[in-house]
Amino acid sequence: MEMKLKAVVLAAGKGTRLQENEGDAPKVMREVCGRPMLSYVLDALSFLPKENVVIVVGYKKEEIVGRYSGYVYAEQTEQLGTGHAVLAAQSELEGFDGAVLVCYGDMPLLARETYESLLQTHFLKGNDCTILTGESTSKLPYGRIVRNSIGEFLRVVEEKDCSPEELQITELNTGVYVFRAPQLLKALKEVKTNNAQGEYYITDVPGIMRNDGLQVGAFKRAAGDEMIGVNTLEQLALVEEILAT
Repeated sequence: MEMKLKAVVLAAGKGTRLQENEGDAPKVMREVCGRPMLSYVLDALSFLPKENVVIVVGYKKEEIVGRYSGYVYAEQTEQLGTGHAVLAAQSELEGFDGAVLVCYGDMPLLARETYESLLQTHFLKGNDCTILTGESTSKLPYGRIVRNSIGEFLRVVEEKDCSPEELQITELNTGVYVFRAPQLLKALKEVKTNNAQGEYYITDVPGIMRNDGLQVGAFKRAAGDEMIGVNTLEQLALVEEILAT
């Protein structure tokens, strides 16, 4: 794929709900079918040179750095939210005027084809930001994509911050995005913590960019198994079952 592109993989979390012992591995190093979740994600991103993939690490970072050589690393020293995690990679993005794919090390089912289709949409549409969204009528713990009366993107609202009306929205945010790098860094500095978690959300960035007059679009798919993020032992077991079939 001939595009000016970097990826930022968020992999700093401890994964408290996955912890079974005091000395447990970082969240993304929890294994499914004998391999860490992060391995599946990096395989799906193998269309990029390793030096263009920035892995944001934090909890027990040495376990990740020691396992995956050739990648670029950035450290999130405090867990202050997804927006803060992306900002930890600022030094690797400053001066870069291409696109940045932001994704998660705990989504091992997301396919290479999905990443590539998202990127193709971003470049073909000339967007400043493109969001991977999923359509689902199931009650899933994802942010909602709020649009205006003519279908234009307005903002992403995290589930915990949704009004009863917003909870009825069936277009869900997967948490995977493509941004123009300079516009991403500018918007990240405008993110506030006035939300239920008191954290810096990357989900606020598309709305900030739209309010700044930039072009925000979405690449929508059915919210199938590949969009499962692993946050609980039950989800870990489900992903292992899916990968084993």
